[in-house]
Amino acid sequence: MSTTPVVNNRTRTIGNFFSQYAIYIVLIILVIGIAITDPRFLSVDIFRDILLQNSTRAIIALGMAFVLITGGTDLSAGRVVGLTAVLSASMLQISDYPRRFFPDMPELPLWAPIVLGIVAGLLVGLLNGWIVAKLNVPPFIATLGTMVIVYGANSLYFDLKPNESQPIAGLRQDFTALGTGFVGPNGPYSVPYIVIIAIVVSAIVWIVFNKTRLGKYMYAIGGNSQAATVSGINVQSNLLKIYAFAGALYGLGGVLEAARTGGATNNYGNMYELDAIAACVVGGVSTAGGIGTVPGVLVGVLIFGVINYGLTFIGVSPYWQLIIKGLIIVAAVAFDIRKYVARK
Repeated sequence: MSTTPVVNNRTRTIGNFFSQYAIYIVLIILVIGIAITDPRFLSVDIFRDILLQNSTRAIIALGMAFVLITGGTDLSAGRVVGLTAVLSASMLQISDYPRRFFPDMPELPLWAPIVLGIVAGLLVGLLNGWIVAKLNVPPFIATLGTMVIVYGANSLYFDLKPNESQPIAGLRQDFTALGTGFVGPNGPYSVPYIVIIAIVVSAIVWIVFNKTRLGKYMYAIGGNSQAATVSGINVQSNLLKIYAFAGALYGLGGVLEAARTGGATNNYGNMYELDAIAACVVGGVSTAGGIGTVPGVLVGVLIFGVINYGLTFIGVSPYWQLIIKGLIIVAAVAFDIRKYVARK
């Protein structure tokens, strides 16, 4: 009796397993490889630092996932991060700082500038969605235009007197605590506030992706927008909501980045959109649209976090790090395209 069908089934099963869990396998291999070079990399402190440094990037990447799953892209994300970082930081300086952005402004409640930053990001997202949905401009071109507009507007704001393009510093402690503070006493097992915020945001996004009508419509639009229209989905309205949701997440990421670093300039967030796209693609978000998960995006962010932190930790040149990141991105996209062709 021939055993060929059994062998083929086993091969197919193994192939499906590696296809489904490839990113998790890559992450484990990276951690093991770096740990073999320097076992100190497996310490709790290092793991916590990686999470702390990449929490804002995770929030931004989750926002990018919304857009990518619809089959679009968003080049304005990084500049929205810079805008909201500058907006929030300019209003949350200590009262006796010698170079206050607004010298005569009374101390505002902590929540007010944070909400302003998130709303600013949401409005940019709405603008992106309106250009894409109503004017039928390709997302690449639409968000390229808003990227330039947002950077210009942020630079004009940043150059206002008396600041005149000086880095914004001297931020209030209650604000910076969001980015650098911990739950409980500072120790190896204390959890940073910013990590908790990222976990809560991830849970909310997971619910939107999997349990809401907007999430179902998002996947349908990315899978086939014409079929979605025929089935009764209001594609334009849902694209507006999706881009607005993404913009709000970029806004939150910018606010938290200012809190984490203790300052802001108009160049904050530069190239963050490319990092977010790379993390999403490596995390399994299809470049063709219609496919993507929250855990996948988070693992994609972690992979690049381990590369940046881990390879620096063992003394690998930053230039080699760029080469490794580039190879991983190309391999992930090539793998995604092969799966897309196979489905077709």
